[in-house]
Amino acid sequence: MTALALHNARIVLAGEVIEGSLAIQDGLISSLDAGPATIGEDMEGDFLVAGLVELHTDHLENHYRPRPGVFWDPLAALHAHDAQIAASGITTVFDAVRIGSDTDMPDMAPHVGMLTGAIAKASEAGWLRAEHFVHLRCELPSHDVIGQFETYATLPLTRLASMMDHTPGQRQFRSIEDYKRFYKIGRTQAELDQYIADRLTDHARYAAPHRAHIADRARELGLSLASHDDASIEQVEESVRDGVAIAEFPTTLEAASAAHDAGLAILMGAPNVVRGRSHSGNISATDLVQAGLLDILSSDYVPYAMLQAAFALPSRLEQISLPAALATVSLNPAKAAGLEDRGEIAIGKRGDLVRVRMVGDLPVVRGVWRQGQRVS
Repeated sequence: MTALALHNARIVLAGEVIEGSLAIQDGLISSLDAGPATIGEDMEGDFLVAGLVELHTDHLENHYRPRPGVFWDPLAALHAHDAQIAASGITTVFDAVRIGSDTDMPDMAPHVGMLTGAIAKASEAGWLRAEHFVHLRCELPSHDVIGQFETYATLPLTRLASMMDHTPGQRQFRSIEDYKRFYKIGRTQAELDQYIADRLTDHARYAAPHRAHIADRARELGLSLASHDDASIEQVEESVRDGVAIAEFPTTLEAASAAHDAGLAILMGAPNVVRGRSHSGNISATDLVQAGLLDILSSDYVPYAMLQAAFALPSRLEQISLPAALATVSLNPAKAAGLEDRGEIAIGKRGDLVRVRMVGDLPVVRGVWRQGQRVS
């Protein structure tokens, strides 16, 4: 693979920022030097950071289903998603694909097949800018989630599964009133009451046995496993017993503290940092940073939010440096997903790089390389 050389850059390493140059050979960083150089492309003093690693994004599904009842061609949806992901500095992405049918999506299985099929086809053909993996979002109270899990958990690109329960009164929606405000759109009060009653019935029947099955099978298959919206010490203890490695979006300081003490990697949404609060009224990601309890940021629903949040944190909080903030979107998620070959700028690591120029307080992406090849 052709060598790439870049100089006159502020290079963000795992523990410091240096002014210097680097080179990539055969897709890997082959040299890294401080001080002036003249060989290669001039970065004009811009930052060079490691390519971002995204573990949880709903963005592909939003392109596939841009409006209720409207389904886009899955390859076209993937292409649009991939283009925005790469342009946001993300070089490795775990596409979250929901499994488990409900009243809004009564037959989810064929949609899962089309999305995972598109990811596999495009990856094999080399059409994609970023490297894509599959993250199965398992809705535990769904009657058919186990069948779908067994179908798609063994796919080569499936590397991560998360266990979710969006039942009213549970986890993210501990308040029934918050749940009603979130889901009332398009429903009368009577329809909403029936919808909630049906969700409670499904939870009582399916959630516990489905959780046990998925946790057991994830261990057998070697999949990384994440919890979702843990709200209490008891729920974190359940996650630990299940072999969970990543605590996604804990909703309380109590749960985040317990997850940290148990050695789980704590993941929060970058939009939460950018906005300064959770969209559903739960704990702020910035509060977790202040408490030393945040390991990973995910774009969740806005791809650019990862880079924006990582550069915003050091200007807001004196206890976090730029290298530490960028590790939440690169090195830390790479480690949590078992990807030891990427996530930092170091000799021997993959040449996944992002060129960033600050325009006011916004980090603007000016170039993206994956394994030394320009992708955006």
